[in-house]
Amino acid sequence: MTTARVRGIYTTAVTQLLSEAGYEVVQASEPIRERFDQSFEAAPADVTIETTRDRQGVEISGDPDAVETVAGELETLAIDAFRWDDDVPRGAVFDAAVLEAAGGSGAVVDLGDGRRGYLNYDDADGYVDDGDRFRVQVHDPAPPWDDDRPLVRPTLEVQGGLCTLSKDRTGVSAALRGERAEELVGMTDLLSVDVPDGWGLRWQHAATDADLEAMGTALEDAVSRVRTLEDALADAPDDPGEPGLLATPRRTEWCWFGRETRFALDGVRRRVETTMPGHHRSKAADRAASAAVDFAEAVCGSMGADGAADGEFPFAAVTRQFGPTKGDRLEIGHGKPDGRLISLGRGEVTEWDPEGKLTLERSMRGGGSYDALGVAKESGDVAVTKFREGRWWYPTTYKAADGTAKGTYVNVCTPVELFPDTVRYVDLYVDVIRQGDGTVEIVDADELEAAVDDGLVTEELSEKAMDVAEAVERALSN
Repeated sequence: MTTARVRGIYTTAVTQLLSEAGYEVVQASEPIRERFDQSFEAAPADVTIETTRDRQGVEISGDPDAVETVAGELETLAIDAFRWDDDVPRGAVFDAAVLEAAGGSGAVVDLGDGRRGYLNYDDADGYVDDGDRFRVQVHDPAPPWDDDRPLVRPTLEVQGGLCTLSKDRTGVSAALRGERAEELVGMTDLLSVDVPDGWGLRWQHAATDADLEAMGTALEDAVSRVRTLEDALADAPDDPGEPGLLATPRRTEWCWFGRETRFALDGVRRRVETTMPGHHRSKAADRAASAAVDFAEAVCGSMGADGAADGEFPFAAVTRQFGPTKGDRLEIGHGKPDGRLISLGRGEVTEWDPEGKLTLERSMRGGGSYDALGVAKESGDVAVTKFREGRWWYPTTYKAADGTAKGTYVNVCTPVELFPDTVRYVDLYVDVIRQGDGTVEIVDADELEAAVDDGLVTEELSEKAMDVAEAVERALSN
C-alpha cells in the first residue's frame, strides 16, 4: 500500500481523498488525527504532498511510482486541475557552475541543459565566485508558475519525515529539545540498523509519535535510500565536472488547482468536517484568511457537516476583508497550460461589485500592436478589463486617449479567481476578438488543438474552451 504524508491548507480534503482511494496517510498532524475517525501510523512515507508557498497548488515528491499514482488522483479532481513533471526534482543531484555571484544572498548556478538553481552563500564553504564548481542537491524545488529558482545545497541528505541522514552532520541528534530529544537519541542504540559511514542522523519532530519499531523502519528506509543514492553517484568523478544531472532518486510533480478544483476539494472535505462554501478558495486568497475560515466553520459546526453545502462562495465578505476592492492595484497572472506564469501587468480596480465583478484599468505604452486585433499601440491608450469570479472568459477593451474603442479581446480561460493581489487562471489559447468596425471572430483555435496534441490540455477541457468561445462569439455578434 502506498503511504503518503500530507501538509498544508488542502490536507483534510487530500487525506480523505487518498484514504477513499486506498492509500495510507502517515505522520498525520494533530488536527488531522482529531478530525478523522481512524488511526494514522508514524511510518515512512512513499510520497509527500505539500501546499505550495503561494497556496495555489501542491508539490508531490517521493518514490517515482507513488508520485505518478497520487498525482493522477489529484489531476482528475476537476476540469481545471493541471499537472506538470519537474526536471529539477527534490533530492536530485547535479554538478553545477556558478553563473552570477554578484550581490544578494546567493548565486544563480547552471545545472546543465538550460536548468538553473539558486545557491545561498551561507550554504557554501568559503567564498563563491563566478565559474566555481559545486556538486549540489535540490533542497527546495520551485513550481513552474513561480519566479523563484530551485534552492540547491552543496551537500547530500536523505529526508524521510521521521529522520534525516545528512553528509554535513555527524553522530545522532534530534530536531527538538528536552527529555524527549534525549530519549530519541538514546533509543537509536537499540535499533538493529546502523547509520552509514560518513552520514549523520537527525530525528525530526514527527518521530516523537513513533515507537521503536517505527523508528527502526524509518531508519532502515533512509539507509536504503542512501545506498541507492551512493550507487547512482558511484561513477561520478570526485570533483564536480561540467554542469549536468547525476542522480534523480526521487520524483517531483506539481498540481495547480483552479477554482473548480478548489470547490471540488471543498466537497471532499465536507465529507469529514463542517466546510463553508469557498473554504479552499478563501484560504488560497490570503494567509490571514485561514483563521477567519476556521472561526466561521467552528461557529457553524453545530449545523452539521452538510450545513453549508448548498451555499454560495461569500465573495463580498472575503474580498472586503482581504481584497481586491475599488482602488486596489491588481496584477493579471496569466497562467499557461505548460506551467508558466506570465504577468500581463498591473492596473487599478476602478469598479467593484459584491456579486463578484470588478473592472481593471491599465495604462498602455506605445509601440507594436494589440494581439490579433492588428491595431497599433499608442501612448495614452487604456486597457479596460472586466473580470467576474468563476467565469470562463474575460473581455479587455482597448481605448485610445480620446476614449475611442480600438477593439475588444476576449480571453478564454479556466474559471477566474480574484485574489487580493493577483487575478489567476490558466489561458486556454483560443480567444474571441471584436474589431473596431464590429467584426467578430474566433482566433488561435489551432493553438488549442496543438496543446491537446502535446498533452497539455485534455479533450474535455478543449471542448469546454471551444463551447465558451462559440458562446462569446454569438453574444458579441448580436
